[in-house]
Amino acid sequence: MYLHTFPLYGSGSGTYARELAREVSKFEDVAIVCPDNRGLPNIKLYEVNLPFNVAFTGHPEWKDCKLYHELSSLEIYQIYKAFLETAIRAVRDFKPNIIHVQHMHILTWVARYIKAIYGINFIITSHGTCLLSTMHDHRYWHLTSDAVRVAARITAVSQDTRDWLIEMYGKVHSKKTRIIPGGIRIEQYPPYKPVNFVNKKFDIEDKKVVFFSGKLTKPKGVKYLVRAAKWIKGEVFIAGDGEQRIHLQNLANELKLKNVHFLGYMGKEQTRELDEMYYRANVFVAPSVWDEPLGLVILESMAASTPVVVTRKGGIPLAVKDGINGLFVRPRNAKDIADKVNRLLENDAKRREMGKNARRIVEEKFSWKIIAQKFMRIYHAFPSNIDPASSHGAKNGTKHLHLSGRRKR
Repeated sequence: MYLHTFPLYGSGSGTYARELAREVSKFEDVAIVCPDNRGLPNIKLYEVNLPFNVAFTGHPEWKDCKLYHELSSLEIYQIYKAFLETAIRAVRDFKPNIIHVQHMHILTWVARYIKAIYGINFIITSHGTCLLSTMHDHRYWHLTSDAVRVAARITAVSQDTRDWLIEMYGKVHSKKTRIIPGGIRIEQYPPYKPVNFVNKKFDIEDKKVVFFSGKLTKPKGVKYLVRAAKWIKGEVFIAGDGEQRIHLQNLANELKLKNVHFLGYMGKEQTRELDEMYYRANVFVAPSVWDEPLGLVILESMAASTPVVVTRKGGIPLAVKDGINGLFVRPRNAKDIADKVNRLLENDAKRREMGKNARRIVEEKFSWKIIAQKFMRIYHAFPSNIDPASSHGAKNGTKHLHLSGRRKR
């Protein structure tokens, strides 16, 4: 059973949880507890009705949501209560053998309570932003620290994220912490895809295209891409929303840029448009300025055979090899971004070669099938044969072997 803090769409961790659960459900019984009501095939969904929307750094589907470090003590309790009540209802109904928590934050408190009362083991995956939130507000550290101590396993989506959580919660957890990045549902990305729709809509059939997709927040460093646009020999498209969007649009206006286009948040309804942009782009740029995990948008671009220009931050080097499938740029350096982007735009042969390499690397290392197999080995190593329906769950065994019991035949 998966516990997730946010909707299953609109964020990297939402995509991670959704696609991992989808792949695991091919072999196991799976349930998700989260604040979303959009069902997934073969997955039991338990919607959490939050008293208000709250995120770590914002969420494109939750306009003007609160941030965790801004909450009062009462508001923290209200959020915890909503997650806990739904999770317990799900435990009693679904009877999981193991719980997988996304983010080292308030949901780990829920899993810790369930472990204490029902005896069900849990693992935690850190996506990075949970650590950033805790760094801004130490109130979340104390109970999370206890949950980390009890967790059967901890995973991080990048080496930097692992290093950060070990620094925050202690070296004692090093041995039980693994690195498992996100992946790509490679069947969604054929080797070739027509791009007629976006070519016509944006009038870009004969133009060079540079693309960014993601949350428009300060850590993403998008303002350096906007500043670089005055030197870039092509059209720059920026998909996404966030607290920096107005600032970025004002910056583009101040610089009198005619080649920068803001597409806004492209949700589930714009899936076709977003997918085509990954294929249509000549270069994808991710100018992050903080040690974030490996962004799934980078993998999606690579799956579409599009080379990337990125900073050497966080988990990005897990997938990007300089000169092989992309180019590295210095953080906060607009001129370097422009120079590297133009180098690729002006060399069609090199760009195509890098695109082929990008696709190959995703196929070999970052498919959800590969990622799910790694997690299933962990799930089977720590099953909890406990009956959650019993008031003495930690003392009584059961034959309800759900998550680790079923096999696809």
